[in-house]
Amino acid sequence: MQQLREAADFIRRQLGDFQPEFGIILGTGLGALVKELEIQHEFSYDDLPHFSTSTVESHSGKLLGGIFAGRRVLVMQGRFHYYEGYTMQQVVFPVRVMKLLGIQKLFVSNAAGG
Repeated sequence: MQQLREAADFIRRQLGDFQPEFGIILGTGLGALVKELEIQHEFSYDDLPHFSTSTVESHSGKLLGGIFAGRRVLVMQGRFHYYEGYTMQQVVFPVRVMKLLGIQKLFVSNAAGG
């Protein structure tokens, strides 16, 4: 819980008075959605306390705060996967941080096939 608080506090300080309403996790193929985002804050996962690094080539590894369709959003451009060798705690860490930041609604996309 301490690591979650540290990450949320760090992000909150950087966001200042920008309070995101929604969280969005972009999966494979939707990274370009950020072109529609009016970006106000941009963080590399490497610069965020206790965040893992995405090793999937098409995942940018950025946390973005901005305006999308008139709403304040926090967007994960890329995410971490269990198959990359991360624990489930690491995989869900950013979602838990978003909850601590006050986000109540989360949109998650992914590529799925059979």
